[in-house]
Amino acid sequence: MGLLSRNKSEKKSSINWNKLETISELEMAIEKSFEIPVLLFKHSIRCSISSMALYRTESGWDLPQEKVMPFYLDLISHRDVSNSIAEKLNVFHASPQIILVKNGKAVLDASHNEIRVELIKEALD
Repeated sequence: MGLLSRNKSEKKSSINWNKLETISELEMAIEKSFEIPVLLFKHSIRCSISSMALYRTESGWDLPQEKVMPFYLDLISHRDVSNSIAEKLNVFHASPQIILVKNGKAVLDASHNEIRVELIKEALD
């Protein structure tokens, strides 16, 4: 199959995303942050900037599963979860947005072009 005939469904992410679709899953993710840092990626499927931030994150990802647990939120489909993130973690809503959670608290909050794997690594150290 040629490069141009490849469709999006064949793309494989280097990140083993955990889907975040309910408020109870968000609460479980926050609880999990007491054992391992949790990364929340809020993505708007309608936004080209969000798609670029997701692509940069996935293409630059080289963090082991033991270091951080990544969660993906389609905030268009699950706006209630996005609103709950802002409330529970005391962060302003943005899209795209990454939030790194340790011990139940947001320790990193970045959006748009600030979203970089290097920034996540710095916050993990």
